[in-house]
Amino acid sequence: MTLDLTALGWDADRAAHVRPHTEHRPGRVARVDRGVCTVLRPEGPVRASLGGAVLAAAARDLTALPCAGDWVLLATWPDGPVTVETVLPRRTALVRRTAGKDASGQVLAANLDAAAVIEPVHPEPDAERIERLLSLAHESGAEPLVVLTKADLAADPAAVARQLAAVAPGVPVLPVSAERGTGLDPLRRYVAPGRTLGLLGPSGAGKSSLVNALAGAEVMRTQAIRRSDGKGRHTTTWRALVPIPGGGAVLDTPGVRAVGLLDGSAGLDRAFADITDLAAGCRYADCAHEAEPGCAVRSALDSGELTARRWESWRRLQRELSHESGRREARLAAERRGSWRGERRRRARPAAPPSPGGY
Repeated sequence: MTLDLTALGWDADRAAHVRPHTEHRPGRVARVDRGVCTVLRPEGPVRASLGGAVLAAAARDLTALPCAGDWVLLATWPDGPVTVETVLPRRTALVRRTAGKDASGQVLAANLDAAAVIEPVHPEPDAERIERLLSLAHESGAEPLVVLTKADLAADPAAVARQLAAVAPGVPVLPVSAERGTGLDPLRRYVAPGRTLGLLGPSGAGKSSLVNALAGAEVMRTQAIRRSDGKGRHTTTWRALVPIPGGGAVLDTPGVRAVGLLDGSAGLDRAFADITDLAAGCRYADCAHEAEPGCAVRSALDSGELTARRWESWRRLQRELSHESGRREARLAAERRGSWRGERRRRARPAAPPSPGGY
């Protein structure tokens, strides 16, 4: 079976990165397992390890490591191994904060045209989780949307979608049921030929079932909903790019228990566009929205136009971003100091004595 790379998004701009007279071949990363990439090629998937240039770039910045959705250039060596020699520039990137103490980022997926926040309607959608993931989706550069899964378990899924529209200003909110195949048509335009739809949501939200429904076949393993709490079991532990018949692809990410924001001030502003617009109407440009006169935000809270829950959610994420920004600046400063000290030690070393014979 052959695969048309243009159906996955390969185009003239990406082809311009392939230097003439080289043996490097393009492909798209479907998944990464412990440093080994499964890369989609026209003749089929190939397994590729990381080349020296990629490893060197990753030593400086871990986000340079290839991830699902990346376009890469491959080299095939005479004795058979295939290596990833170049990761092409990303047009979009879904980046979350790692769990470590170094305030670094992890790229969950690359080159998404649309990023869907997946939230089940049963037992009850989590508004704060939607807001957090939408901030991440906005920051990625992809087109954000919200997909409410398991809509067949809600008495009135359209009403749930209308209610949640308040936490997703300007973003489509689509109720779907992969079990019954309803609500999928509005979603299919995001998986058109050459386009990639990324799915981001918690374990058991129905992402794998949604991929299967869009692909028209069981390409992702799923598990039944638990009767005790109505939640699905976690099945996907890796990110996988799945080509869709007719063109396009869906990128399923593992269920995320918590997604830390790394540097998403612009994404947060767009996810909370209603609060951003209100703040623009405050009398003072540096209004802290506490007790200042002419504060449009406090006025909206008093009138009920802005709910206290959404306001507190925005404040919590703002504090998180401010904290991470401080940690990242401290890490970068420490790295600069370490580099400066290393250079001083190198310059302070005495010159090596001349070798015997003077030659």
